[in-house]
Amino acid sequence: MTSSRRTWMFSSMRSTNRPPLDERENPFRRRLFSSFRGDRREQRSQGLEDGVSDIDKRRSFSDGGLETNKGVFLPGEDQSDMGAMKRFSTLFSSFRGKINKDRTGKEPDLPASTELSPVEEKAKEQRYASGQFFFEYLVVVRPKKNKDGIYEPQIIYQFPKKDGMVRFQKEEEEKTLKALTLFCFPEGVNWAPLTECPSETFSFVLTDVDGSRKNGYCRRLLPDGKGARLPEAYCIISNVACFGLFSKIFDEVEQRRKISMAMIYPFMQSLREAAFPAPGHTVNIKSFIPDRGTEIISLTRPTDSWLEHVDFRTLFTCLSDDEVLKVFAAIVLERRIIFIAEELGTLSQVIHAVAVLLYPFIWQHTLISIVPEILIDVIMAPTPYLLGVQKRLADQVIDQTELLVVDLSEDRKETFIKCMGDEDTILPHKLKEEIKQALSAKNEKSSLEDLNRVVPEAFLPFFIKTVGHFSKHIVRNGQDKRGEFQQTNFCKAIESKNMRRFVKKFVQTQMFDLFIQEMEQRPASQDGTGFFDRKIAEYQKKMKEKAKKH
Repeated sequence: MTSSRRTWMFSSMRSTNRPPLDERENPFRRRLFSSFRGDRREQRSQGLEDGVSDIDKRRSFSDGGLETNKGVFLPGEDQSDMGAMKRFSTLFSSFRGKINKDRTGKEPDLPASTELSPVEEKAKEQRYASGQFFFEYLVVVRPKKNKDGIYEPQIIYQFPKKDGMVRFQKEEEEKTLKALTLFCFPEGVNWAPLTECPSETFSFVLTDVDGSRKNGYCRRLLPDGKGARLPEAYCIISNVACFGLFSKIFDEVEQRRKISMAMIYPFMQSLREAAFPAPGHTVNIKSFIPDRGTEIISLTRPTDSWLEHVDFRTLFTCLSDDEVLKVFAAIVLERRIIFIAEELGTLSQVIHAVAVLLYPFIWQHTLISIVPEILIDVIMAPTPYLLGVQKRLADQVIDQTELLVVDLSEDRKETFIKCMGDEDTILPHKLKEEIKQALSAKNEKSSLEDLNRVVPEAFLPFFIKTVGHFSKHIVRNGQDKRGEFQQTNFCKAIESKNMRRFVKKFVQTQMFDLFIQEMEQRPASQDGTGFFDRKIAEYQKKMKEKAKKH
């Protein structure tokens, strides 16, 4: 049976593995870091369409453009009236042509993607949660000299090889694999044999038009040898997101590569046959290495699945608490933000960490943690974005206006190369001081586990205190009726003028808009059952007890 034709857009953001459906968790946790931006508020009344609800179709962290028969458009934008996005859409059309420049003949038109039925979607979610496979592909990418004498990245090894595909499937696979080379070596064709090249690990995401995601994990290094040689990148494509787990897998792949490329196959075959573990569980993989015999490799998944792809250590190593708060102020109002660094791993980890600070809200706009040089024109997009740019391209960034440019380099002269000027005044002063006080619980020796506890506990109360009363202002005309958010009364209920001023701006963001849409559509029986709801209830109970004492 052949699968439907797929068109991938290219992005660089993580996608957290959905927990099992019986966890009864906040729907935001189940869809955290998904990949399809949904309809705006004016489309709420449409209800079900083609058998799929708005919630099914509403995804977050959209990256790049979506390809259809009629061209390229951004999620959430009407094809008939792109407006300011025309230049950005043209960029991705151009990119699509560039990655296929070595192919001849006319590109066949792609049929529009079809939505999954509720039954198919449920089965897909269950398979995604169970993690039947660790990965889809492992490829090794290395710069090779082309006919013009220029080194460009090419795939030299792929596991597994997929046979029995029809023509259009092969074409789609070729485009996907071509895209991988661009993210493994975002510098483009500027390569030559090297004697030194630091090892680094980073990640990206390929997002299908139906919202399904494939996470890319890369480790780039200089293979063993003497003299000048070309670097290699190991890239794993998977449906699951767990950066730490795949970093350990890369360690094992790297050890086997030192012996022989053929040694990679049996290990990856064993891994492919193993089920991806549930949060907090371990899977054991048997593997044979000459001179060492058969070994058992244990791969353990972190307990808290929504933080398993995030490492806060890099963020707080590169930036001070005050600097992180300045970035948080810009991202919470959905502004254009660019991070600059030498290392690909630094860009990837910092952007992932910054995005998580928004929980329970989710960044809804363009997010590319490592922008390939061929896509550098994305910085001209007029809409909000989070981008990671290598420092050698920094000169092309500083010409832009109305954005925040953050230099993460160790030798930087200043952290904020460009800013709007009001970042220090966006957050209510009292709440900002409370975040700083909570962050003081960490130190330079704090472990990853400590940071995963301290950082969310510092930022989540900010949203509890500013918008935690939202449920009181969702009015339902019946138990099973859709709720209606009373925004005016919601804002008036805030006593603090500074806090009310901030909230009036925050409610205009798309992340808040989509959050409220989900809360309106959520059955009344589920009110108060989510993670964020429980944290709000804990805070309100604490405040009542405090009031009684006084």
